Amino acid sequence: MKRHALTAPLALALALALSLASRSAAASSPDPWFGPDKALHFGVSLGLAAGGYAASSPWLDRPGERALVGGAFSLTLGAGKELWDLAGHGDPSWRDFTWDVLGTAAGVALALGIDALVRPAKDAPAQHTAQGLVFHF
Repeated sequence: MKRHALTAPLALALALALSLASRSAAASSPDPWFGPDKALHFGVSLGLAAGGYAASSPWLDRPGERALVGGAFSLTLGAGKELWDLAGHGDPSWRDFTWDVLGTAAGVALALGIDALVRPAKDAPAQHTAQGLVFHF
């Protein structure tokens, strides 16, 4: 695996670890960073991003394009939900949207990782080995 292919997942893991290690919100905060709804925002956004990636794979060949579709799909729905809340149907929250962004990043990273594991490399030559001899096709 190429070195730059590991950069995004490692950066995501570091950002998530730092956010989890940060000081938790005070008990009087009306919208704590680690409230029960934050896990829901994270999980739904993760699923939407990974699902959007998977749903676009029959039509898009390049992983970057599929990642863009999955991320855009998830973030559009997350932003739409917060705008709906802003219109008076709920409590809008930048913290909720932050967890939407983190979930989207995790979902795209998960989808890219799974895709890298199951999709054969197109540029790699086929190799067959028979009794110590290597045949390149």
